[in-house]
Amino acid sequence: MNISEKTRAAAAEAEQALAPLFAEIDETARRGTERVLDVFREEHVSESMFAPSTGYGYGDVGRDAIDRIAAKVFGAEAGFMRPSILSGTHALTIGLFGLLRPGDVMLSITGSPYDTLREVIGMDGKTGAGSLADFGVEYDEVPLVPGALFDWDGIAAALRRHGCRVKVVFLQRSKGYLDRPTLRVGEIAEAIRFVRGVAGEAPFIVVDNCYGEFTEEREPCAVGADLIIGSLIKNPGGGMADIGGYLCGTARAVELAGNRLCCPGVGLDAGASLGQNRNMLRGLFYAPHTVAQAIKTAHLAAWLFEKAGFGVNPGPFVRRSDIIQTVALGDAARLCRFCEGIQMASPVDAHVTPVPSPMPGYADDVIMAAGAFVGGASIELSADAPLRAPYTVFLQGGLTYESGRLGIMQAYDYVMAAGGTDPGEK
Repeated sequence: MNISEKTRAAAAEAEQALAPLFAEIDETARRGTERVLDVFREEHVSESMFAPSTGYGYGDVGRDAIDRIAAKVFGAEAGFMRPSILSGTHALTIGLFGLLRPGDVMLSITGSPYDTLREVIGMDGKTGAGSLADFGVEYDEVPLVPGALFDWDGIAAALRRHGCRVKVVFLQRSKGYLDRPTLRVGEIAEAIRFVRGVAGEAPFIVVDNCYGEFTEEREPCAVGADLIIGSLIKNPGGGMADIGGYLCGTARAVELAGNRLCCPGVGLDAGASLGQNRNMLRGLFYAPHTVAQAIKTAHLAAWLFEKAGFGVNPGPFVRRSDIIQTVALGDAARLCRFCEGIQMASPVDAHVTPVPSPMPGYADDVIMAAGAFVGGASIELSADAPLRAPYTVFLQGGLTYESGRLGIMQAYDYVMAAGGTDPGEK
C-alpha cells in the first residue's frame, strides 16, 4: 500500500503510547473467550449441531442449543439467536412490537434513538406504514445531559407523568449518529436501579446493545435489563455470521419477543437454521477476540486524528464500551477522502470508490465504505457518515488489528492530502 513513511512512524508512536490499554483490551478478550468456551462445554457443542434444517425446522437441536448458549453467554434467563433476523433494527422491531400494546408508552431515557428506528417508532409523523404509533403506542424521550449522562429529574418526571402506561423503558447503549458517550454497563446498572426505584418492576427495560457486546466483562442482562438486542453482523457474530440477530433477557420478555418473531402458539419452537448454525457458533467463539481487534483499531484512529487536530470521540486513552470511533473532519471533501482510504485498504471491493447517496431510513445522503466479506457487516472495518455538519465519520470494526491498522493509516494519508494538519507540525 502507498502509505507514507511519516504516517507509518506516527502509527508506531501511537502503539507505544497505547500499549498499556492494548494489554487491558487483550485481557478482556481472554476473559470473554473463557466465558464462551465454558458455555460451549456446558451445552455439549458438537458437529451434529451444525446440520441444517429446512421447512418448519422442528427438532433442530443446533438452533435450540444456540438459543440456550446465547442466553448463558449474555447472562440472561432466556434468549434466541436466529438467522431469520435481518439486522439490528429488525431485532429491535421484534422486541418492541413483542412487548408493547395499544395505549402503552415507550420511554427512551437516552434521547432520540438511531435513525433507522425512528420510522419503526413512528416519530416523524408518517402514518400507515405499520409503525408502533400506527398501533396506538405512544413515545416519549428524555435527552441525556452533556457531561452528566442521565437526566434523573427528567426521567422521574416522565415516569410519573405517564404512570403505569410506561411498558418499555428504552436505552441505546451506543452513540449512533450522535455526539455523546457510549454507556458503560455500570452506568446502565445505575439507570436501571433508578427506574426501578421510581416505577417498580412493571416496565420492561430494553437495551439496544448493538456495538457493545464483549467490550466489557458484563452485559446489561447481568445488571437487570429485561431484554438486550443486537445484530450478528456486528460484535457477537465475530465476523463469521452471514446474517442474524439475537434477543436475550428475562423468560417473560423473551417469550413475548419470540411470539412476535414467529407467532403465538409456536414462538421459538420453529425456524429452520438453513445451514447457518456453524457460522453462528463459530462467530460467537471468535467474537471476544475480534471485538478486541476492532477496539484497538479504534484507539489507533483516535490517537492519529486527535494528534492531527481533529475532534475525536472517544479520546485515544478512553476505555471503550463499543467499537465505534468518531472523527469530526470538518468538511465534505475530507469526509469522502477518509471513506475512500478505508475502502482502498479493504479486502473486498478495494477498487470501488464510495460516493454519497440516499439510503432507506436516513434523512441525509450517506457515504459508506465497507469492503466486507459480509454485506453491511459493522464488525468488519467500515466507515459511514451522513453528509451534514460537522461532517463526522463513524468508524467501526476490524477483523484483525493488522488489517485495521492499514486501513486507518491509508485513511489518514488520504485526509492529509485533502487538507489537514500533519502530526509532525503539532
